[in-house]
Amino acid sequence: MRIHKGDNIIVISGAYKGKTGKVRAVFPDRGFVAVDGVNLKKKHQKARRANQKGQLIEVAMPFPASKVALIEGGKPVRVGRKLIGEKWVRVSRKTGKEI
Repeated sequence: MRIHKGDNIIVISGAYKGKTGKVRAVFPDRGFVAVDGVNLKKKHQKARRANQKGQLIEVAMPFPASKVALIEGGKPVRVGRKLIGEKWVRVSRKTGKEI
């Protein structure tokens, strides 16, 4: 998977098309990512202490990584790999720059 935690992405298809955010978590075995501000679901959180109230919180749920693209210069780019020395690095397919 070429999307990593902390990357800035844009959603390229689906109900959240056009939204941008930062990758919060990556699930490579399932091919899913969780992004801040995208695919939010409400979750009931139970009160943990006697004087605390329960509340509704919004949680970013995972969705398919195939629906996102990295952002470079405000536009979506595809990601490739290039061997530099003895290390593989991610590069933009559009410009060839290192990501």
